Amino acid sequence: MTSHTPLAERMRPQDIDNYVGQKHLVGKGGALRPALERKVLPSMILWGPPGVGKTTLAFLLARTADVGFHTLSAVSAGVKDVREVIQSAEKATMFRTTPPVLFIDEIHRFSKSQQDALLGAVERGTITLIGATTENPSFEVIPALLSRTQLYVLNSLSEDELIEIVQQAIEKDVELSKKSIQLESTKALLRYSGGDARKLLNQLEWLVERESSSKVVINDAYVESTLQQRGARYDKAGEQHYDIISAFIKSIRGSDPNGAVYWLGRMIEGGEDPKFIARRLLISASEDIGLANPTALIMATNTFMAVERIGMPEGRIPLSQCAIYLATSPKSNASYMAINKVLSEIKQSGDLSVPLHLRNAPTKTMKDLGYGAGYNYSHDNPGNFADQAYLPDELDGTRFFEPGESEREKQLRLFMERRWKKRYGY
Repeated sequence: MTSHTPLAERMRPQDIDNYVGQKHLVGKGGALRPALERKVLPSMILWGPPGVGKTTLAFLLARTADVGFHTLSAVSAGVKDVREVIQSAEKATMFRTTPPVLFIDEIHRFSKSQQDALLGAVERGTITLIGATTENPSFEVIPALLSRTQLYVLNSLSEDELIEIVQQAIEKDVELSKKSIQLESTKALLRYSGGDARKLLNQLEWLVERESSSKVVINDAYVESTLQQRGARYDKAGEQHYDIISAFIKSIRGSDPNGAVYWLGRMIEGGEDPKFIARRLLISASEDIGLANPTALIMATNTFMAVERIGMPEGRIPLSQCAIYLATSPKSNASYMAINKVLSEIKQSGDLSVPLHLRNAPTKTMKDLGYGAGYNYSHDNPGNFADQAYLPDELDGTRFFEPGESEREKQLRLFMERRWKKRYGY
């Protein structure tokens, strides 16, 4: 084959019905279906891993709604570029009632000033903003912009969906159809793609290109031997992003500092965002260590600050220190389990009333209604403790917190036994 547009670009669907995946958003009853049917799009952030169709979905949303489509890359665009696009959109809306879409790829890379430049246009309805990000928007998108947009999470593509994309390429692509392509097995092909449809199609194209005969048989052995020779092309942070971060966190949870620092090194060498790693350390410090060693959260917080301030490559040192510290700390998921139990209970029982004695009573009317009546001020009692109910009446005596077996949590259990054995049965 001669030089041409990459297969991933050639196979980009041109209508929403040919879009593969994300049925919870664009399928029947999906969250975005009403907007598509009315052709009125809200400003939104599309959050999901690489290669799941964020850019394609943004294009198809604009096309289905029959509005203009402007695109900027956060990697190369500045505030000036943002303002120019907004000015262009303002001129366009003089002749149309519906605003055009401004799609910003990798919006998490936009600085605060760049994001601030979008606020006015989004508020006025000059543009419909669609931002795409692989990072948690809560960390990377300013609150003012988040509050003016809808957040939609894109899921990783399933194996069936990835195979469907491959089959479509084999059957419909003009270049691939010039050869007879047989899929004998796909396990290795899917593994090398890392769930990224764009990489999957790029790999497929390379596998077909390198075969000189008109017949191409794709099986695990062929994929392994071929893609290993081109490992540098695919061995980047995005390809095994989720597998490696999973191995990293599980090594910490499993108290293996050697595994933790190895997977940390893999991420650093692969060009992973150090702030992403630091955020995962913060989560692990609470989820996996928590009350067994509260200092772990302080260590992780300081590591995040250090990485922000000194950058890379020196940032690798506090990251390593923190990863080893967390891996060698005692473990407890008591806090994690407690909040999960609470949230599960709330979904079942709904918004239960606050007991009268716990309610705020700033006015005479509220006091007359019994608000705050019977509250026993803890500091007026021996040991600064009063045995009274703090849960809704319907949940009185329900235990959400279960101390673990670490030395510190054994002390917490004794604390709870002395105070709450009668009410909670510790």
